Amino acid sequence: MRRRQFILLFCGAAITLPRVALAQKPDRVRRIGVLMGISESNPESRGFVATFVEELARLGWIDGRNARIERRWTNADIKRTSALAKELLATSPDVMMVQSTPATAAVHLETNTVPIVCAIVSDPVGAGFVAGLARPGGNITGFTQTDAGLGGKWLGLLKEIAPGINRAGILFNPDTAPGGGDFFLGSFEAAARALAVEPVTMRVRSDAEIEAAIAALGRERAGLVVMDESFTGVHQATVISSSARNNVPAIFVTERFVRDGGLISYGPDYTDLFRRAAGYVDRILRGEKPADLPVQTPTKFLTAINLKTAKALGLDVPAGLLAIADEVIE
Repeated sequence: MRRRQFILLFCGAAITLPRVALAQKPDRVRRIGVLMGISESNPESRGFVATFVEELARLGWIDGRNARIERRWTNADIKRTSALAKELLATSPDVMMVQSTPATAAVHLETNTVPIVCAIVSDPVGAGFVAGLARPGGNITGFTQTDAGLGGKWLGLLKEIAPGINRAGILFNPDTAPGGGDFFLGSFEAAARALAVEPVTMRVRSDAEIEAAIAALGRERAGLVVMDESFTGVHQATVISSSARNNVPAIFVTERFVRDGGLISYGPDYTDLFRRAAGYVDRILRGEKPADLPVQTPTKFLTAINLKTAKALGLDVPAGLLAIADEVIE
């Protein structure tokens, strides 16, 4: 072998070997932070996270192998939310998956660089999280679970199942509800005018205030709309028991309320939203940017009715409602 050929062969091997070694080296473990704005004690809430983790595994990101998923639960506590957002970001996550408007706001306040995927957020544009739904433009994208018109939809369904009500309250915590509660109030009040129902705004921050507000509705034979937000989700047991005790027909956003004794629910399929959120996390981990991923809206909505609760309230559920219900509890 000529000297020149030997030198070229040797140099080529020296260059090639590190590349081969690099190609064979396992990819680093990716860190995924999960901040849930609700309570871990609720089986349905744990189910949402399980769906997210399972979908990530299906897409190739297995917790404990090539991914490390750090989970935190805020229990709808604003102070706790801020602390947990900082705690998760201190782990240097490659991407965050966040549920609820307050949780998103807390993470957004701490970083404008770490990619954030919202599994559930009501008004990302109004809250200042994104520049627009089609082009988020920053480090946040994800999925809205609703639109502002849902406030009117809830009242319309409540009036259909309880036609005798001429007054209805809408219950929420202004510290945790989207827009302080204003996001849904416009459509709720517009529907109230159209249905000849007097609207009542019920701002609550504790179980005691929930009890007092619902007791007042019971004395007036009024109905109740429970706003879709993290506080009412965490305090669902108090809302359901108080509604039953005061004979107040109430509508909720998810079927879990109905399974636990609520009258009726209407809202997005949250399990589907968490599954889709995993898809966005996967795309970001593979190199796409949140700014280029449009914020998406729900594609599935579910209705559930509890016939036992309806009977206890002296209500006959219209056949039309039963026909469209996805779940009917006898």
